[in-house]
Amino acid sequence: MGYKVVVVGATGNVGREMLTILAEREFPIDEIAAVASPRSQGTDIEFGDTGKILKCKNIEHFDFTGWDIALFAAGSGPTAEYAPKAAAAGCVVIDNSSLYRMDPDVPLIVPEVNPDAIDGYTKKNIIANPNCSTAQMVVALKPLHDAAKIKRVVVSTYQSVSGAGKAGMDELFEQSRNIFVGDPAEPKKFTKQIAFNVIPHIDVFLDDGSTKEEWKMVAETKKILDPKVKVTATCVRVPVFVGHSESINLEFENELSAEEAQNILREAPGVMLVDKREDGGYITPIECVGDFATFISRVREDSTIDNGLNLWCVSDNLRKGAALNAVQIAELLGRRHLKKG
Repeated sequence: MGYKVVVVGATGNVGREMLTILAEREFPIDEIAAVASPRSQGTDIEFGDTGKILKCKNIEHFDFTGWDIALFAAGSGPTAEYAPKAAAAGCVVIDNSSLYRMDPDVPLIVPEVNPDAIDGYTKKNIIANPNCSTAQMVVALKPLHDAAKIKRVVVSTYQSVSGAGKAGMDELFEQSRNIFVGDPAEPKKFTKQIAFNVIPHIDVFLDDGSTKEEWKMVAETKKILDPKVKVTATCVRVPVFVGHSESINLEFENELSAEEAQNILREAPGVMLVDKREDGGYITPIECVGDFATFISRVREDSTIDNGLNLWCVSDNLRKGAALNAVQIAELLGRRHLKKG
């Protein structure tokens, strides 16, 4: 017996990826519904490679009663309106927006890192999916934290334009084309030209000079991994279509050599270690696209501090950073609580 699953925001990048991953991982489904805004009603959406075509339904008229799980990829606005309605109807919401992440009554889950926290979902019938850049980082940090206890994290991100949705991807494509043919490349989605450039600004600025994206990485890492870990982040948008990269500097309480860290990461769930100290012996964003893993490369000791390591972390942000993690949460929920499949 399978589940009745709803994907909300099914016409967007992440919603479509959710449908693809549900099909790829053969999630036990008896019935699947694609739901989005009224303007998408009637749109044909493929359910992965199953050959099944879903007709998109209007969220304003959708009744969540009798459905088991709703994967939300609709942004904070629609989520604020419809997630509580779905939850009240008995449908467990797994939300990809930032709306509920810091709610103390809503678990924030990365299944490889804090699976036990999912047991708290019954307080609101809602589970939060973390920010894309946080999700891949904590997958890498968890096994190292267990081994030597991380004191401090300094991370710089190189985040692809798909993190800003279809409009971000379109802008990079159009600006790149315009520059080649000599047309203007005016920014619309981003604050400055993104083609052939990098922008040290993601989300809104806060009073302390950091951006909300940077704050998310700090706050979410503490909630998921350990509230005692100190985190500082600089988040940068780069002209890459899909795949987020991170340069991570770690300070541990206990000694951990680069070789020991490599051995730990080699066996860690959700991690793929590709770390050859030679030309091309590392993973770049282009190579991670379409893969489930979080890739770790360039593991090396930091001689400027006691018990320090540097590493390079790359993952498909539409997958582990969003859709894959949401589906993994649904799988975990099924194993621990719903137990139909």
